[in-house]
Amino acid sequence: MFNIVKKSIQWGEEELTLETGKVARQADGSVIATLGETSVMANVTFAKAPKPGQDFFPLTVHYQEKYYAAGKVPGGFFKREARPTEKETLTARLIDRPCRPLFVPGFKHEVLVMCTVLSHDLVNEPDVVAMIAASAALTISGVPFMGPIAAARVGYADGEYILNPEVDDMQKLRENPEQRLDLVVAGTKDAVMMVESEAYELSEAEMLGAVKFGHEAMQPVLDLIIDLAETAAKEPFDFQAPDYSALYGKVKAAGEAQMRAAFAIKDKQERTNAIAAARDAIKAALSEDDLADVNLGSAFKKLESSILRGDIISGGARIDGRDNTTVRPIVSEVGILPRTHGSSLFTRGETQALVVTTLGTGDDEQIIDALHGNSRSNFLLHYNFPPYSVGEVGRVMGPGRREIGHGKLAWRALQAVLPAATDFPYTIRVVSEITESNGSSSMASVCGGSLSMMDAGVPLKAPVAGVAMGLILEEDGKYAVLTDILGDEDHLGDMDFKVAGTENGITSLQMDIKVAGITPDIMEQALAQAKDGRMHILGEMNKALSAGRQEFSAHAPRIETMQIPTDKIREVIGSGGKVIREIVEVSGAKVDINDDGVIKIASANGEAIQKAYDMIHAIVAEPEEGQIYTGKVVKLVDFGAFVNFFGKRDGLVHVSQIANTRLNHPSDLLKEGQEVKVKLLGFDDRGKVRLGMKMVDQETGQEIAPEKAKGEDA
Repeated sequence: MFNIVKKSIQWGEEELTLETGKVARQADGSVIATLGETSVMANVTFAKAPKPGQDFFPLTVHYQEKYYAAGKVPGGFFKREARPTEKETLTARLIDRPCRPLFVPGFKHEVLVMCTVLSHDLVNEPDVVAMIAASAALTISGVPFMGPIAAARVGYADGEYILNPEVDDMQKLRENPEQRLDLVVAGTKDAVMMVESEAYELSEAEMLGAVKFGHEAMQPVLDLIIDLAETAAKEPFDFQAPDYSALYGKVKAAGEAQMRAAFAIKDKQERTNAIAAARDAIKAALSEDDLADVNLGSAFKKLESSILRGDIISGGARIDGRDNTTVRPIVSEVGILPRTHGSSLFTRGETQALVVTTLGTGDDEQIIDALHGNSRSNFLLHYNFPPYSVGEVGRVMGPGRREIGHGKLAWRALQAVLPAATDFPYTIRVVSEITESNGSSSMASVCGGSLSMMDAGVPLKAPVAGVAMGLILEEDGKYAVLTDILGDEDHLGDMDFKVAGTENGITSLQMDIKVAGITPDIMEQALAQAKDGRMHILGEMNKALSAGRQEFSAHAPRIETMQIPTDKIREVIGSGGKVIREIVEVSGAKVDINDDGVIKIASANGEAIQKAYDMIHAIVAEPEEGQIYTGKVVKLVDFGAFVNFFGKRDGLVHVSQIANTRLNHPSDLLKEGQEVKVKLLGFDDRGKVRLGMKMVDQETGQEIAPEKAKGEDA
């Protein structure tokens, strides 16, 4: 009934197994990949004919984490998996990016890749396993895929690279950067296709070494996929790349000169309009059959690409007149919005980011429900890319995959320089509004985010800047690495290589390749060129602000922390939260308390913070013998007066300790509700508090010399 094919290798500390033939047999390709006890099923289906008029490659990748995989029930009201989480969206992009360039050019059939996490051992991250499973499923499906690819996660600690570090090791990266790197690399046998990473100020050499280490470590996985395919692969789909050379010849003859003149215009909007006009002129010269050809778009792109790429490779200037290493003009501004806690406007050429920082309390932390358990994040970065930023009209909806991915890239770049939560007990939310875009708005978000947080008074370890690099790689091996690429250079080039970091090292690296991979020599040059660009950008940013402000905005909350004994937590909270609610209502401050006894008191009003602090201190502190306190008489009895002197703590002032003269009754000098100054004399055998008044000056609160306070020990 089943035709099961199963292949395994020892990969690092775990066994990696690929299995096909038992599950999802109606899919074109189905593979279950298992590393340790983490299993991911990848299923591939593709249309056997393109949709009429289809002029792009419709590849869709989905990644799903099923909570049953970790023995959990989903949170929320519906108790089932719903819209993709941020992690699922980012992992789907992680799978898509190295696979997409390896489909045969001209293939425009719809392809669906679905990866589902079936089992998670809480040790091995399922994202790399999903990438391997997807590659294997594509390889055996018969679709025209020029793979396989493989992937590996690389860590770095104590000068050593680590293959596929465990989930707990990755958690240490965010809590204590002894584990200084989380890098995922994907590639083919000969070249690297994709890199995604977050790091703690690693050098260019260390990052390049990590990429090389990961690429070498994935070679056995590539062999395993090929071994599986030799037994289980379906017959290759009969597909011939369309020959549109004749159409291209007509397009080139009709408008190369006008198109070349359009690309010579430096202003983006003028250039865009001129390119559109050139396209219209070319279309006017073509026949109806040529206009109906589905490959017309490809012919246009080939013409535009040949003009842009040819000029650069031949040593000419780029579209906007720059050489290959020059960064566009930069203007950095901070404090531009009056009511926000921190703000910046970062402009680089025709790319601009308005970035705003908001400081919040522990209540504002994001609670993340994931397979490995719930966690909290006190640093949020959200990226928005509205249509007007590129001069277009479009629907405004929720954040898409691209916005989530770009936001996470900027998050990775900045998280390495954040202060420890114990030193800066705030929740930090950074929002990047892209107001103009012509290349690398994610790196503009990094620069603007760094400036915005410093404007808000966040004590960053160092400013962070980012730069996007491009590549033009010709078939004859000639290439050019471009610093600070434009949108057209990204669209028509072969690489999008983004590097962010401080003066001391790299904090994030992301690379996407649109050709069959690049060599270590090209990567080394790109990293060196990116470092020069990053240093220049940091210098321009420092002209606006080089360190966090010493004072917060008047509208930002102040947070004070205090530590109380854990056995006092119940007293501060009170029955049903009664006490802590009273503290909040009376003081006007916001109060958070955790299970370790750390209390955060937040308010934009310093007096409110102090009032809440004093109220809590009165509850949890213990009175000290010999100290003088201000109290209130709460009850008079024949033998003395009970005084409330410390929070809700009462003590007895014996009649002999009220005054230096003999009293018939405490009411001779005192009345209930009267405010008095008392000294804590000690505690009796039963722990009852003994107070005294006669040794304290009731006006000044100062202690009276012992010789003037006779009878103190009576």
